Amino acid sequence: MREIFVIKNGQVFHSEKKVFMNERIYIYNEKIIAKDEVKNTDNIIEWDAKGKYVSPGFIDIHVHVFENYAKLGINADKIGIEQGVTTVVDAGSSGWIDFKKFKEMIINKSTTEVLSFLNISSTGLVGGTNELSSPDKLMKMEEWLKIKADEPAILGLKARMSNSVVGNQGISPLIHAKTLARETNVPVMVHIGNPPPKLTEIFPLLEKGDIVTHAFHGKKEGILDGDGILLPEAKAALERGIIFDLGHGTSSFSFETIKRFKRRYSYPFTISTDIYDRNFTHPVRSLMTTINKLLAIGYELKDLLQAVTILPAQCLSLVGYGVLNPGNKADITVFDVANVEEELVDSIGNKIISCRNLIPYATWKNGKIVYEKS
Repeated sequence: MREIFVIKNGQVFHSEKKVFMNERIYIYNEKIIAKDEVKNTDNIIEWDAKGKYVSPGFIDIHVHVFENYAKLGINADKIGIEQGVTTVVDAGSSGWIDFKKFKEMIINKSTTEVLSFLNISSTGLVGGTNELSSPDKLMKMEEWLKIKADEPAILGLKARMSNSVVGNQGISPLIHAKTLARETNVPVMVHIGNPPPKLTEIFPLLEKGDIVTHAFHGKKEGILDGDGILLPEAKAALERGIIFDLGHGTSSFSFETIKRFKRRYSYPFTISTDIYDRNFTHPVRSLMTTINKLLAIGYELKDLLQAVTILPAQCLSLVGYGVLNPGNKADITVFDVANVEEELVDSIGNKIISCRNLIPYATWKNGKIVYEKS
């Protein structure tokens, strides 16, 4: 007799249509199935969502979870399933030298699914935070081709392009990253921060599918000019399919920048946390808290849910993720929305009052409950 799990009484978010529907979700053997696939002989096990919101599993495409090895690492489940996030992507904590250890200690031991943007530095952040300051620190093509062929969890490459990281190397590490990425047809996630290199050098090198994280930081020479207009190179990049990612972090998200962007532009972007041990308590806290900040600014909940479900699934080419359709993975985030005031802060210290706040209620991974609020 087959055991069929049924999630009932929830407001189900269909990310591809951007609509909520009061309906049931049927789960069998780690997958979502259609109602007409259920047989009279099946053992039906109901789980009551009690009027909560039921969404495809949240995906955070920028975290640092190389716990106890890279200085920034935090426990993957602490910021993953316990916060309603079913899949995270570690963004460059590991280079190829330490990836075996990363796989053994983090990927294989976490309930949260952990994927990777491999750092183009051989040592990643394990070797320090100026990992691209010398050409001899860069991963070689033969090293990249071998590890990419052997490790399906590696989705692309990470290059941190700010002055404190690249030193006097300028734009050359990104040129190297793009050479590696083109050979295997994967995206590059590019960290932007304090120049040099300048964004006018960075954006022209990027191609459809590449990701610019920390897009809405409040540092000098960002994506917007003094009048709140996108740099021509940034606008051209968006038009050809480059993806902006929020990447909150300790110092990389500004309420003022995102407000100025929202006034003029409706380009979609992904929402990620850049969360790690030292910013977990303040100012980031979680992916849901980051969503709450955008709700307070005036973004619609449906758009924000797309930014942590179907949009990251598409940009990472994750088949079966991000949409609650029959045949897809039964990765599900159940959350509540509390209509209470809460003071939230950006990376600069600016504060905002949020009146609607998402709260994790339960997390399903591969068809099983792996977290439930007590």
